[in-house]
Amino acid sequence: MNKDTLEGQWKQLSGKAKAVWGELTDDELAKVDGNAQRLTGLIQEKYGRTREEAVREVDAFFDRNR
Repeated sequence: MNKDTLEGQWKQLSGKAKAVWGELTDDELAKVDGNAQRLTGLIQEKYGRTREEAVREVDAFFDRNR
């Protein structure tokens, strides 16, 4: 999924992201604004994941929701 498409669909995807990562707040998800790196960082911070684990989770999330 290219960056523009991802950012354009983020409002729809943020609800799905909230279902997957329930500890993330609506404000945090709004700040992500479709940026996979920001989402990865939030997951690392909130869930104590390694960078590699968070990248895999985010990649899998976006692959499922294309």
